Amino acid sequence: MKLTIRLKMIIFFLLVIVLTGLTATLVGVHLIGDRIVKQAQKKVKLDLNTAREIYNEKTREVETSIRLTALRFFIKNAFMKQDIKSLEKELKKISEVESLDFLTLTDKNGTVLLRANNPEFFGDSLADDEIVEKVIDEEKTVAATQIFSENELSLENEELPKQARIELIKTPKARKRLEQEETSGMIIKAAAPIFDYEGNLIGVLYGGVLLNRNFEIVDKIKDIVYRRETYKGKDIGTATIFQDDLRISTNVETIDGERAIGTQVSEEVYNQVLIKGNPWIHRAFVVNNWYITAYEPIKNINDEIIGILYVGILEEEFTDMKRDTLLTFLLITFAGVIVSFSISYFLGNSIIKPIKRLVTASHNLASGDLSHRVECKSKDEFAELGSTFNLMADSIRERDQKLLEYTQQKIMESERLAIVGQLAAGVAHEINNPLGSILIYSSLILEDLPEGSPEKENLQKIVEQTTRCKKIVRGLLDFSRQTEPEMKQDNIHHIIEDVLSLVKNQSLFLNVKISKKYDLTIPHIMFDKAKIQQVFVNILLNAVESMEGKGELTIETCYSTDKKFINVNFTDTGYGIRKENIKKIFDPFFSASHKPHSTGLGLSISYGIIKKHKGNICVVSEVGKGSTFVISLPIEEQNG
Repeated sequence: MKLTIRLKMIIFFLLVIVLTGLTATLVGVHLIGDRIVKQAQKKVKLDLNTAREIYNEKTREVETSIRLTALRFFIKNAFMKQDIKSLEKELKKISEVESLDFLTLTDKNGTVLLRANNPEFFGDSLADDEIVEKVIDEEKTVAATQIFSENELSLENEELPKQARIELIKTPKARKRLEQEETSGMIIKAAAPIFDYEGNLIGVLYGGVLLNRNFEIVDKIKDIVYRRETYKGKDIGTATIFQDDLRISTNVETIDGERAIGTQVSEEVYNQVLIKGNPWIHRAFVVNNWYITAYEPIKNINDEIIGILYVGILEEEFTDMKRDTLLTFLLITFAGVIVSFSISYFLGNSIIKPIKRLVTASHNLASGDLSHRVECKSKDEFAELGSTFNLMADSIRERDQKLLEYTQQKIMESERLAIVGQLAAGVAHEINNPLGSILIYSSLILEDLPEGSPEKENLQKIVEQTTRCKKIVRGLLDFSRQTEPEMKQDNIHHIIEDVLSLVKNQSLFLNVKISKKYDLTIPHIMFDKAKIQQVFVNILLNAVESMEGKGELTIETCYSTDKKFINVNFTDTGYGIRKENIKKIFDPFFSASHKPHSTGLGLSISYGIIKKHKGNICVVSEVGKGSTFVISLPIEEQNG
């Protein structure tokens, strides 16, 4: 016993500390990990805002260059004099200084007059170009991202098609593409109007930079946002510009350490950003690693999605942080196990002895030895427990003695009541015959007396009181009988209608409105038709008497809440029953009726009949508002 208790205590303490430690570990790691991820997602969202600003800054830079160039007096003068040679020389110099991949001049209708980076090709119309067309229509500078086909790139600069051409590299988790290479290019393009000195539009100047294999923007994002920090030899932060789902400018690296130009975004991100047009801020697989990423669509001047801007933070650092946190929590849990084992061992030894004394005392008490007491030596809680045990033993001993005396007294009372009941039944039976004779002879004498005889009134009282005595005796005999009901299956609604047909023509019912609310779905059940009729008649008469022959009586049938009983509710608008009398109304000879000749046995007999049917009868009443008698008869037990 001693070893068992100690072992249980040790196991209990170990389980508590292990479960507590593991719970704390799991919850802590989850909360910390979740918080770390949320913080990372919040940071990457802010990083995306910075990246977008850097991208827009580049767009504004191109726009500013084109706008200021278009305002130069030399450009206006040479343009108006059609000095193409001077324009070619000047625009080529501007293109090199401003790092523009192309710079082109058109007339006011969009016909190309000069391509600074490819002067041999001119004369074609760009009136259908979205940006040039908008400048001609609105006569203001416009800048946007645009896709150029291979032919369009070739016209602007013969070197651009080579720079734009990207071979597709098979990428895990990416969508399948049929083409093997991309020949078009994504450009940042700006166009500005050229006016003469009178403010009339005379031409359009546009230019831009090709983003394919142009790493200026992504590296600037990396420098400003992530400061080129690394983790385990890998860049913590990366940035990418996508043309459709293809990386055309990135500092994400492949396994070989090369920029991942030609790889694709995962299909999950593709569907969310390029198809649905929604930003993506979540973990995603990028080329060969998991990153906490942020993507948003890049749109052209017509608000069509043509690419994606991306920033991401390497997830590995946060994964390692979560792992280290888990190990720390596990070490704390292990240390707690060792400490708890030591504490439980010493604590177990200190409480074994008093527990053993209590167990021994409990066994003696259970065996019937109510005189055994626990010896209390210490002054701690175990001493208090021992004293309480001794007090409990004294109380049990005293209560046992009182219970024995009370039980003997009740047995004697029950025997006396049984004898009195048998005697009352016998006396009632013997009294019934002479009462009948008295009633018969009194009635005969009453008939022979002439009208106006002074004895007739006294004799009438003898007949009434004799009749009342016979009712009491009959009720007493009915109450004492223990006959079993004759059960037959029938519809309860038929019994209600039969009872109503018997009583509704009585004078007492003439001013009573009877309302019926029947649930026609309730099934046939087993009951003694005559006895249930007796119950219903008694309830109806009581209800009408309580209303003094004027009011509304509602009869409702329905299922009980648990669907095991059929309820028949009789609701009257009478004077009701006082709260202190509700518990007494089913007692023999108790009557809440205002009628002076009520025997007080009707509800008691009804109660007995319903109980014989394994049902229940109860009443809900409020003085001045009426009463509702609820009779519940079982469905399954008797119907089965």
